Amino acid sequence: MPNSLHDSTAALLPALHPVYARLLCAELQRRGHTPSEILEGLPLNWQQLHESNQFMSFDQMRQLIERGLQLSQCPWLGLEVGLRTTATAHGTLGAAMIASKNLPSAMLLLQRYAGLRQNLANLKFELEPDFAAVLEEWVDLGPVREYLHCQLLGGLVQLLTALTGQELPPQLRIEWPFAKPAWAHEYQRIAQHNSFGFSQLRVVLNSTLVNSPSLAADDEALQRLLRDCDVQLQRLQQGDTLAQRVRMQLQKTEGSMPTLQTMAAKENLTERTFMRHLQSEGTSFQQLLDEVRQERACWLLANTHNTVEDIAYALGYEDASNFSRTFKRWCGQTPKAYRQEHSS
Repeated sequence: MPNSLHDSTAALLPALHPVYARLLCAELQRRGHTPSEILEGLPLNWQQLHESNQFMSFDQMRQLIERGLQLSQCPWLGLEVGLRTTATAHGTLGAAMIASKNLPSAMLLLQRYAGLRQNLANLKFELEPDFAAVLEEWVDLGPVREYLHCQLLGGLVQLLTALTGQELPPQLRIEWPFAKPAWAHEYQRIAQHNSFGFSQLRVVLNSTLVNSPSLAADDEALQRLLRDCDVQLQRLQQGDTLAQRVRMQLQKTEGSMPTLQTMAAKENLTERTFMRHLQSEGTSFQQLLDEVRQERACWLLANTHNTVEDIAYALGYEDASNFSRTFKRWCGQTPKAYRQEHSS
């Protein structure tokens, strides 16, 4: 529909929260452009854009970005917008990240609840040889790829600065998935070490930053915020992707996890079709199962006195040593070491 925002329950359409469009519009207004000038020829309504929290389609955002780049004549516009993005712009998710105990915990929340803000991409984490976040793109971002990467990184720097209270540029190394532009020096505002021409956006954080505690860590507030995040996420499930439905079902499961065959039957799909749909969404049943198992294992280790053997069995592992090896691959440390570091 022209002049309207897409409903957040539009199942498989790439979409994102309109706050990121509002931030772009605010930057263009600071540069002297009027609302009518900004939206000229675009299928957007200024009032709806600023009053409704229904997700907008990626196509609408793409057109707005292209318009903004044309008006501003600033090819690093995404960076300008990102560096003006405060933690509050990310809603409940941003508040939960700030209340987390440290940066790795906050980044895991960003991964877990990314769907509350967009379904264009997600972060994956590498633990060796350094802690790094890798952006896994689910959508072809086309000509606005650089803008979106810059907005994401600028906003992430602001968020992590609020979290740790540290200056981030000296502590970040960024690998950009496009050729080095003439304005590459602008990127030193978020990282002193920038490399170009890689296949994926990759952000490497040094150990000092990774081990920094959060300035506003608040476990009680965090639990309230996580409940709010879960409620919001459940609301999005009413018309979401297959991967999100499967993930939610796995998270709600008590005891033995359902098999691929069971989940396919719940969706009234053959196993082959079920797997093909998940693949088209950039994931697999095993990947979703591992993510949920990891989250549950971390919670049980940090918040209960259950033995490692009992936790392994509860997660569907018949062999505790196999679970321990898998857990170390996930988190870079043994279950025992994780419990000693994170136990309440």
